[in-house]
Amino acid sequence: MSGIRLSMRVWDLPIRLFHWAVVALLAIAYVSELEFWMQVHFVSGYALLSLLLFRLVWGFVGSDTARFRKFLVSPVQGLLHLARFPRREEDRQIGHNAAGGWMVLLLLALLAAETISGLFGRDDEVSEGPLAHRLSEHGSALSLAMHALCWNLILAAVALHLLAILAYRVVKGHDLLRPMITGKKRLPAATRPPRMASPLLALLVLACAAVLVGIVVNAF
Repeated sequence: MSGIRLSMRVWDLPIRLFHWAVVALLAIAYVSELEFWMQVHFVSGYALLSLLLFRLVWGFVGSDTARFRKFLVSPVQGLLHLARFPRREEDRQIGHNAAGGWMVLLLLALLAAETISGLFGRDDEVSEGPLAHRLSEHGSALSLAMHALCWNLILAAVALHLLAILAYRVVKGHDLLRPMITGKKRLPAATRPPRMASPLLALLVLACAAVLVGIVVNAF
């Protein structure tokens, strides 16, 4: 029988805003590419890159559940977690589970490859990235090909991510979506709440990331 469970904050506001902002920007990037709104497409890419730089830094200085060292475990532990997946058990996970941590890392890596390759890509019939002149014609073509490949991989990873959320809900009875909206989760009363970092620190990190991206795309 389950013991007393209390509602506690497990995700900070910066992480939740990052998550949903990435979702929105991916949708904007997709639609703008289809409609050939390339200026909008580039701006969405710059915003994504700024968010990724923020997430990288926040993974070291942010809240407990945002820090890489708190949720990245060995691949073996991730596989063992998946092996126990069919068991319906009480949800005691504070942040990302052993397998989910690696999914986060995969998505971040794909998004980084997508945005960076877009900076160097050139399509003579449409437009070119702000750093395309730094590469040869062949190099820019390769970068554009990588940009297209990474987009397809991102779509596949997102589909897998959504499938996992649904599977956890149906098979294990764990709601992974609501906490990413509200920031809160009901956990055993004895659970130690994770430490939350200052939102002002997050704002400072994001501002620095945006400035850095602006310098790179305009000065180089």
